[in-house]
Amino acid sequence: MNMDICCPMPSSTFFLKHPRVLTPANMVYQVIRNNHAFLDCSSFGSPIPKITWFKDSQSSTLEGDPYLLHENGTLEIYVAQALNSGQYTCVARNTLGIAENHVYLEVKEPTRILKQPEYKVAQRNRNVVFECKVKHDPTLIPTMTWLKDNGELPDDERFLVDSDSLTITDVTENDAGTYTCIMNTTLDQDSASAELTVVEQPDPPTDLELTDLKPKSVQLTWKPGDEHNSPIHKFVIQYTDSLHQHGHWHNLTDVPGSKTTAFLKLSPYVHYTFRVLALNAVGLSNPSKPSHMYKTNPAAPDENPSGVEGFGTEHDNLMILWKPMSGLQANGPGLQYKVMWRQKDVDKDWTSVTVANVSKFMVSGMPTFTPYEVKVQAINDYGIGPEPAVVTGHSGEDLPLQAPDSVQVLVLNSTLAEVHWEPVPPKTVRGLLKGYKVYYWRERSLHKHNPHHVKQQVLTFSGNKTHGMLPGLQPYSLYLFNVRVYNSKGEGPASSTLQFETPEGVPGRPSFLRITNSNLDSLTLEWGPPNDHNGHLTGYTLKYQPVNSSNELGPMEELALPANKTSVTLPNLKYSTRYKFYFNAKTGQGAGPVITEEAVTIMDEGNTQTQPSPPIAGSPPPPRHPFHKVHPAAPAFGNVSSSVGEDGTLISWEYWGAEKHVYVEYIVKNDNSEEDWQKEYVNCSQAYVLKGLKEGLSYRVRVVAKGHDDQAVLHQSEELLVTVPAVPSRQVDIATQGWFIGLMCAIALLILILLIICFIKRNKGGKYPVKEKEDAHTDPEFQPMKEDDCTFGEYRPPLDQHRSNRDSSSAALWSYTVKHKPVLMEEVGTGSGMGSGTGSGMGTGSGSGTGTGKGFFSA
Repeated sequence: MNMDICCPMPSSTFFLKHPRVLTPANMVYQVIRNNHAFLDCSSFGSPIPKITWFKDSQSSTLEGDPYLLHENGTLEIYVAQALNSGQYTCVARNTLGIAENHVYLEVKEPTRILKQPEYKVAQRNRNVVFECKVKHDPTLIPTMTWLKDNGELPDDERFLVDSDSLTITDVTENDAGTYTCIMNTTLDQDSASAELTVVEQPDPPTDLELTDLKPKSVQLTWKPGDEHNSPIHKFVIQYTDSLHQHGHWHNLTDVPGSKTTAFLKLSPYVHYTFRVLALNAVGLSNPSKPSHMYKTNPAAPDENPSGVEGFGTEHDNLMILWKPMSGLQANGPGLQYKVMWRQKDVDKDWTSVTVANVSKFMVSGMPTFTPYEVKVQAINDYGIGPEPAVVTGHSGEDLPLQAPDSVQVLVLNSTLAEVHWEPVPPKTVRGLLKGYKVYYWRERSLHKHNPHHVKQQVLTFSGNKTHGMLPGLQPYSLYLFNVRVYNSKGEGPASSTLQFETPEGVPGRPSFLRITNSNLDSLTLEWGPPNDHNGHLTGYTLKYQPVNSSNELGPMEELALPANKTSVTLPNLKYSTRYKFYFNAKTGQGAGPVITEEAVTIMDEGNTQTQPSPPIAGSPPPPRHPFHKVHPAAPAFGNVSSSVGEDGTLISWEYWGAEKHVYVEYIVKNDNSEEDWQKEYVNCSQAYVLKGLKEGLSYRVRVVAKGHDDQAVLHQSEELLVTVPAVPSRQVDIATQGWFIGLMCAIALLILILLIICFIKRNKGGKYPVKEKEDAHTDPEFQPMKEDDCTFGEYRPPLDQHRSNRDSSSAALWSYTVKHKPVLMEEVGTGSGMGSGTGSGMGTGSGSGTGTGKGFFSA
């Protein structure tokens, strides 16, 4: 309760007031990290309240670094950090009481430009992108603003502003300037700037002027055009010759971009016109306007034709060629060529001829492949050119005259031989020696079963070689060969044809290997001998091993077969198992390359599972052999077979592909629709039992392998026609029907229950006093047991009317039990007139005592 109290004082009177906090409650202050934070706490009271601050639930006052309490109650935080965020409580206190207020401080992350826009140089009509990537406090809403030269962007659709970039399309010269990106939030901002420079090709030079005119030189000056913000690297000076090639401009020279004059060397007898182009980083400028024409005077040639050479096209000629000179090189009218030649090291004088408007000259009647010196000199109406250079050439070549001598052969092994020869004399080559050629061919095999075989081969040995190797020969064969020398014109005569024999080698691959019969536990293989015996066959080697569904190989079995055998049957194989076979032939030199094949034994018709039967009890388990991975054979289906049984139709096949999406598809024979095919997924198995096929119908069956998407058919077997025979109806054996067996079991169970009840009832009623037994014996209605068949006499109803209905029912039930089931009965009796003893049957006798008797009675 706030109360104003008036206190009398000796000299004056004043009022006391309770403290009040004037700052609104629950105010939220926001400040950027590392900045000053000021939390207000305006108060009123008399005496003046004292202000203290608390943070969150802390009991200690906020004093000292980093806090500063001002006289007006404001709390200052020098450098605000994230840990300073939270609830602050200011407490105003005087002698009359206290008042408090809560405020909140949120310290935000500063806005920073992480990637500033960069300086750009762009060509006109290109695009430019300024990037400005910013990081800011996620609780603050940012605003991106772009400025150009500290003003707003032009109102042009070419300027595209994105969240963190500015794109300018189809740049023009007016787009050059300074671009600034500014990121603003409610608490702070950050900005960065970059400059755009727009460049293009320079303007063409102007004011071309020719000065210092001389017969073979002139000085050219010009003024450069606008560089367009890209310095000029160089100036290119071009000319055109109105006398010889009017309208065709040629580069004459170039000078650095810092110069505006050039000293030009000129040729005689040319009508020059010049122009200048400027080049900067963007490209060449347009050409300047042409200069005035400047004509130079004619003069004798100062150079001769280039590219002079001499060679023969026929065995008795010499062709002299050169590169023709241009009008600029001619130096005057009447250009001609003086062609000169002489035999090297024989003639001293030159033979010459002068020709014009040609670039070659042929000299006939020359000796074959003879060296000549040739030269060509330029001449015009004003004189002759300088002394030309001499070039050596040869007249034409002819075929070599002589064959190599002393030809020998050394057989190194069954596939390699080395040939040696003596080189031919150089004069007989009649041309430039290119090398030697060895022609060789296989005349025949040394084995009587191999046919005659001739195929000529040639090996070339460049240069002046005297020997060479003949690789890749066929073993156990007869070869013939000869050697020839050759030049640029062709080959010379062949040497004498020699022969050699290669020794025996390993045989080639067997011509074929196939499976001709597949049974439950055996496979029959047939093969053909190798096409290339390469010697005398000594036999064959057959290796085979099982392959499981994971393409893992089992233990290897090996079988040696004689050379005259072409088939074998392998017994004792596992049913429905894929086997891989390795087969090769042998000679005395060893085994040849292997041919492989795979096959599957058929499935047991009585068992459609591919797992082996469990071992017999007491027998040792079969040995476990390690398997190793093997790549499946070529992706193709082999034989597809069928077997019709009572449980269905067994389809088995061979497949060596890698695909695991395998299906058995079937359709009625006369149905040609592709959509009506029924399919059964069989995964990696190679056999499947089709059930539900209708009797008397024929089906088309095929096996297909599809890709992972189950759409594309990768492999498909040939279709198999399966006919399900019609089976006549048979009489149903009621004894094998389930309902009949169940009924019989229920009846037997009920009879057993009745027998148990009867036995219990009999035991309860079979023990009684001896007195009652005696009464029963004297009862005329009781029929004693017949001694001849150990059966009860005929039962008659008792005369005693005092017996209850329950006793009557029990007796009747017992009578039914005795008639239908043997019963083991036990009686115990006491009284006078009964014998004592134990035995089989009813106990009888005189005297007193007890007796127990057991007997087996049949109704």
